[in-house]
Amino acid sequence: MASELGASDDVDAGTDAGVRAGVGADTGAARPRGSKLDGRVERGNQTRRLVLRRTVDIASVEGLDALSVGRIATELKLSKSGVFALFGSKEELQLATIRAAGRIFLDAVVEPATQSPPGLDRVWHLCARWLDYSKQRVFPGGCFFHGVIAEFDAREGAVHDALVLADREWTGTVERCVAEARDTGELHPGTDVPQLAFELIALMEMANAHSVLHDEPSVYRRAGAAITARLRAAATDPSQVPQIPQTPLDAAPEHS
Repeated sequence: MASELGASDDVDAGTDAGVRAGVGADTGAARPRGSKLDGRVERGNQTRRLVLRRTVDIASVEGLDALSVGRIATELKLSKSGVFALFGSKEELQLATIRAAGRIFLDAVVEPATQSPPGLDRVWHLCARWLDYSKQRVFPGGCFFHGVIAEFDAREGAVHDALVLADREWTGTVERCVAEARDTGELHPGTDVPQLAFELIALMEMANAHSVLHDEPSVYRRAGAAITARLRAAATDPSQVPQIPQTPLDAAPEHS
């Protein structure tokens, strides 16, 4: 999710644009492998990965406002000055956490789904992967972005703006996949792409919200059935749309 959805920031659960832009970057000077500087850089990167893996989990349950340099240092038994040196401020810690969560989301949902060919199969896999990502609690609080967007939707500032961009990128991804399916002739030519994408996203997010609030995993079955019905209604050949499975997607039979 986030602006990283378009591969604009090659982050993983522990790196972000700040690392790529300077900290630990090669300046062009030749250095032997295993030098003291290389060792410090690698230790810094390892610490950053450790911190961000913890912050995405905290934020998914308690919100981004629950993050602080002092709390993270205490929980991970790190020096407060060391954590501060990596991030510089609470806001940058929050922004780095959003970027890290975006990379995790990409790895869990978008990249596997886009291995499918353009068309209904890709739309189906995108929805199925998203439901699986929420159901399997890749983040302990369910979908990371669903929670933190609600936390910051009425605020102003850099964190709000990063989340607006994240939401737009995700919506844009779903719309592009739906448009591809229409253009391949697998959806009716008159399909309203933004409307169908909106409905699919709404069904996924409702399943996540209801499941987290009520601890009720059966809602994923209901969401899967509703998504299947909606895609079949829009498809030129409804038999191309299988039911979304209730088992973890990687353990389910492949559909094409």
